[in-house]
Amino acid sequence: MSQGDITTERAPLPAAATLGLLRSELGLTFRRLRTFALLGVLAAIPVLIGVVVRIETGGGPSNGGGAGADGGGPAFMAQISNNGLFLVFTALAATLPFFLPLTVGVVAGDAIAGEASAGTLRYLLVAPAGRTRLLLVKYASTLAFCLAATLTVAVSGLVTGALLFPVGELTTISGTRIDYSEGLWRALLIALAVALSLVGFAALGLFVSTLTNSGIAAMAGTVGLLVTVQILTTIPQLDAVHPYLFSHHWLSFADLMREPVLWENLYANLRLQGFYALLFGSAAWARFAGKDISA
Repeated sequence: MSQGDITTERAPLPAAATLGLLRSELGLTFRRLRTFALLGVLAAIPVLIGVVVRIETGGGPSNGGGAGADGGGPAFMAQISNNGLFLVFTALAATLPFFLPLTVGVVAGDAIAGEASAGTLRYLLVAPAGRTRLLLVKYASTLAFCLAATLTVAVSGLVTGALLFPVGELTTISGTRIDYSEGLWRALLIALAVALSLVGFAALGLFVSTLTNSGIAAMAGTVGLLVTVQILTTIPQLDAVHPYLFSHHWLSFADLMREPVLWENLYANLRLQGFYALLFGSAAWARFAGKDISA
């Protein structure tokens, strides 16, 4: 680390300047064509699911079983034709195992490495932003994308479901009936729960981004870790390891559709994501703080 970098890191940065840096980073993230493409793909998934269900059912109500979830995950698909709001839950359940974290992995992996490969990282540190503040701003921007990506899926599912299927009272996993406004409230909570489920993976991607000066390599490495973890979850012999994988409690959001809500798995998911965020956030800081910035 050069003396100039040390001086920059220790120089106090007013809160207004920090907020300005965050606004600039958010603007850069959400103005990129890549971001629009990622969000566009996510928005198309609920539309595709809705159209397929509409064609299969002819728009009529399903006589399938309830939206029970015992074991593998929430079975919301059969309920879409009965109530379009279930398209929100189905789309989030369909995108969370791979598509949502894939887009987050692209953004997180490119956060630091992308700046290095573009030759702008050194200038950001001279701003002065400081390494710690810059890392925090990059992570905050990635979390903002997590929320934006999740809400994109939810809003697309909500609009598509309302256009293609009837809406109104809906049946919870527990078999009780709730009105549509309560269903909307729970849909919002579910979207927030899904966004929070990506917090740990975002920190992991940020750590990978500090290990290389190649944005493409960082994105590929982050996505590769995602695929590896998802493969590990399918191996029964590794049951003892599964509870420690960041994706273990991802589908716990289904418990928000129970009456009463079961919070145990949701809290376990938040604790696990917090652990990953702390562990890999600290690792990213340790790596970035001592990294020789030559680009």
